[in-house]
Amino acid sequence: MASRGGPRAAGTDGSDFQHRERVASHYQMSVSLKSEIKKLIYTHVGIWLLLMAQMCVGHLKLLPHDQVAMPYQWEYPYLLSILPSLLGLLSFPRNNISYLVLSMISTGLFSVAPLIYGAMEMFPMAQQLYRHGKAYRFIFGFSAVSIMYLVVVVAAQVHGWQLYYSKKLLDSWFTSTQEKKKK
Repeated sequence: MASRGGPRAAGTDGSDFQHRERVASHYQMSVSLKSEIKKLIYTHVGIWLLLMAQMCVGHLKLLPHDQVAMPYQWEYPYLLSILPSLLGLLSFPRNNISYLVLSMISTGLFSVAPLIYGAMEMFPMAQQLYRHGKAYRFIFGFSAVSIMYLVVVVAAQVHGWQLYYSKKLLDSWFTSTQEKKKK
């Protein structure tokens, strides 16, 4: 080993430090999973802002109802879906396991459940649209039920991946916690 100003230890060429330069895999995984979850949270915030804008425009009558339809019932509880995302973001700085677990549970309650309800609520209108070609709600000339089903599909994927990556992150944090306890 080389010292700061002195000679190297006998029998070494100075290259035997490489094994200490690697970061443990669960720490690398934690950083990459946090990055992926943040991207998904920012995508979710974008979807949330679009739904909030639709609600504001619909309720405040900023545009005529033939331009922007009134919100469906599932959109109101979905507004609470911002809370699990905030809990997820709060769990990152100190690897707070309890905040991440609360985020995962509340994602199911405030995000996934309203999406399932929304798919069921809009199904008869979608069926009527595709069987008879009749739509009664519109968003900028497009069938509201078609647009909102697209939102439901994208949001379901975002929340599904968010839960998947959160579970993997939780496993990663448990691995590092177990290794600390062994020492």
